[in-house]
Amino acid sequence: MKITIVGTGYVGLVTGTCFAEVGIDVTCIDIDEKKIENLKKGIIPIYEPGLEPMVNRNVEKGRLHFSTSLASSLDGTDVIFSAVGTPPDEDGSADLKYVLDVARSVGKNMNDYVLIVTKSTVPVGTAAKVKTAIQEELDKRGVKIPFDVASNPEFLKEGAAVEDFLKPDRIVVGIESKKAENILNRLYKPFTLNGHPVIFMDVPSAEMTKYAANSMLATKISFINDIANLCEIVGANVNMVRKGIGSDSRIGKKFIYPGIGYGGSCFPKDVKALIKTADKNGYSLRILKSVEDVNEDQKSVLFNKLTKYFNGNLQGKTIAMWGLSFKPQTDDMREAPALVLIEKILAAGAKVKAYDPIAMEESHRRIGDVIEYCKDQYEALIDADAVLIVTEWPEFKFPNMNVIKKLLKNPVIFDGRNVYDPEELEEAGFDYYCIGIEHK
Repeated sequence: MKITIVGTGYVGLVTGTCFAEVGIDVTCIDIDEKKIENLKKGIIPIYEPGLEPMVNRNVEKGRLHFSTSLASSLDGTDVIFSAVGTPPDEDGSADLKYVLDVARSVGKNMNDYVLIVTKSTVPVGTAAKVKTAIQEELDKRGVKIPFDVASNPEFLKEGAAVEDFLKPDRIVVGIESKKAENILNRLYKPFTLNGHPVIFMDVPSAEMTKYAANSMLATKISFINDIANLCEIVGANVNMVRKGIGSDSRIGKKFIYPGIGYGGSCFPKDVKALIKTADKNGYSLRILKSVEDVNEDQKSVLFNKLTKYFNGNLQGKTIAMWGLSFKPQTDDMREAPALVLIEKILAAGAKVKAYDPIAMEESHRRIGDVIEYCKDQYEALIDADAVLIVTEWPEFKFPNMNVIKKLLKNPVIFDGRNVYDPEELEEAGFDYYCIGIEHK
């Protein structure tokens, strides 16, 4: 079987590489010539554990190819996956420009039957637009070539995407024909041997499933953050509350860890897009609008604690930040709480010294030299008035507390991820502020 992946971003590159890993002939397409040349040389544009050696291995085996030409890769292709970006438009809705560009290019260049699968996260009704765009191009050419359109949303967690793809807990596919079902069943057979089936459904339901899943997870995060803020006010301990409710199988333990808000490429964008889809259809998703409001407020919680500690005056202070990416095991800083914190701290007249094991290059690309980047977590503490724990990287979980105390001007830690034990920190002589636990 031969497949083509259009788009070599996070989703496209992981998808193409993992299909190649199980022996499928894969060509990944991108209009960015420099990115394609780098990929041919083994230079990976994203950080994802395990991805780089897998890319290089499959290129060497001749199963994974990179090109800038979709037209040249169509001959003999059974399936085309569209994995291009769907950035938020100015009003929060998903911009389908690139998705429809791919559809028109397929219609202009296809010569035999092909199955076009939308892998990008797209609003309900996108597959119908893709189908129309392809057919319009075929009509312009005056040819009748059969094709199918399907929806196959991804459910990859950044930092564990390769494992998620190779061992999925579910594969959701929206189809309109038995032929498309048979092709995708055959394609995904190597990934379903662990007993998790492909869940086939109609196309609109598959498109909605991705948005609904991410919105549900975002809801759990904002819910526990709202509860955490109330816990601080009334003197409850959110860590105990989390254990109490997480033991209920109907709720579960995942995604109910308090923190400083969700970020990344999926949750913020998908929540906004689903809210916009509902608005366009005359319905208000009131819960999700509140989820979004809580999340935006939560990104400022550490800054508010910091400002209060210094009696409302951060002028001339130096603040250390441990972590920049929105979560561990990725360099992704899209919608990262760190960006909000940096902006607010700088606006208050303070300096920021930061360390992140992976994301400092990405941070520099986004915001330049407005902050100081440090070679390790301890260098960030030198002459700093306080430290903020922003991302829960493993190396931050068991630091040398004596060294921290010696390097900081004030023995104060603001923990946005509840990494440490409050009693231990207080016994060690620190002022310790975290999320959802009243400061004694």
